[in-house]
Amino acid sequence: MPKLIVVPTPVGNMEDMTFRAIRVLNEADLILAEDTRTSAVLMKHFDIKTKMIAHHKFNEHQTVGGVVEKIKSGMKVALISDAGTPAISDPGFLVVRECVANGIDVECLPGATAFVPALVCSGLPNDRFCFEGFLPQKKGRQKRLLALQDETRTMIFYESPYRVLKALEQFVEIFGAERQASVSREISKVHEDTVRGTLAELVAHFSENQPKGEFVIIVGGKEE
Repeated sequence: MPKLIVVPTPVGNMEDMTFRAIRVLNEADLILAEDTRTSAVLMKHFDIKTKMIAHHKFNEHQTVGGVVEKIKSGMKVALISDAGTPAISDPGFLVVRECVANGIDVECLPGATAFVPALVCSGLPNDRFCFEGFLPQKKGRQKRLLALQDETRTMIFYESPYRVLKALEQFVEIFGAERQASVSREISKVHEDTVRGTLAELVAHFSENQPKGEFVIIVGGKEE
């Protein structure tokens, strides 16, 4: 049956790949990959020989129409990103939206995403939370943070190692030095690590320890 299937891939440990995901990728007629070179490692590891084409943030506006037509013609297409669940701070939203608009069946497999283990391990309330993903690097960054100043839910941010310290310092300015937070890096990888404390304590920690890896920052909400 022609459809688009969104397939999560491991964020670190290859053992996080599900049996179902491997089967679906083997059975697909085509795989849309964020970076075919990165995904080639995954394909080789699980002996998946399905044809891949690139589908990323730089070409998705141009390729999405062709993808929809391929599925309409009867193809079963799988969508993957470099790591985690596509469309969560990764390419994928546009093709899903266009498939839905064209009456094409869309299925999303459950699987890996970095923020869930980081949230659970933080020790901060996780019954209610908001996912902010990557903040704007420059324009709009301060405005976005100010809009979250009175947010009472636990907040989740993705950040590059080059901006972790800057982000924490900005969080101190907006949310206060005593706000509880947690910083997780390299989720599901060999050097996975989580540091917890007040924002001031985390600033001190990463001032002395250079951030390395991929980061998820969890910030407690404003007390009601």
